[in-house]
Amino acid sequence: MSNISNFSITKKWPPKHPDKIQLYSLATPNGVKVSILLEEIGLPYESHKVNLETRDQFSPEFLSLYPNNKIPAILDPNGPDGRPLALFESGAIMLYLAEKANQFLPKGARERYEVIQWLMFQMAGVGPMFGQLGFFHKFAGKEFEDKRPRDRYVVESKRLLGVLEGQLKKHRWVAGDEYTIADMAILPWVRNLIGYYGAGDLVEIKNYPHLLKTLDVFVARPAVKRGLVVPN
Repeated sequence: MSNISNFSITKKWPPKHPDKIQLYSLATPNGVKVSILLEEIGLPYESHKVNLETRDQFSPEFLSLYPNNKIPAILDPNGPDGRPLALFESGAIMLYLAEKANQFLPKGARERYEVIQWLMFQMAGVGPMFGQLGFFHKFAGKEFEDKRPRDRYVVESKRLLGVLEGQLKKHRWVAGDEYTIADMAILPWVRNLIGYYGAGDLVEIKNYPHLLKTLDVFVARPAVKRGLVVPN
């Protein structure tokens, strides 16, 4: 383990346990993807809240770790070469942690890339589309009289939900019959869409029973319950 005190982010969020993975996050769908994984694999970590209301994400300390001013980010004092590793982008973080713990990412090349493709599906489709629908349905966009932008994201979100429903008709989990980082990446977004965004009726979520059943199994997992409230 190396000293992480030379990372300026530790000045704004001083670690109580500098020997543990430092997580800089918020309980959003992208944030909980990583905290759920950390809870599932059992690696010791310390969480720090990046408060978007006070624009913590634009502070020089946070930008020194993640120039794109988004959460989450991590700082691992026990990097792969014996030096600290600072990492941003939730998908990259999930791949790194799964490999580090040798869990929730298959070893076989074929199965491994099947999981990775669904992780990319979340990053390229589910996250951006559901997020835009949330903006137009719950936040500032709901004031727009013209509902065509919102409806565009409704149609695309329903299409993506249909893709997931089709997959879960055939398999127990998104990437197959094993629970993986693909589920941890996708299902918090589904939960957020119908919960926090309140768009369940809008996307006719009852038309996706296999997806809803899998979501119920997912949120009942003890590690998921813990990860959903990090940082608290």
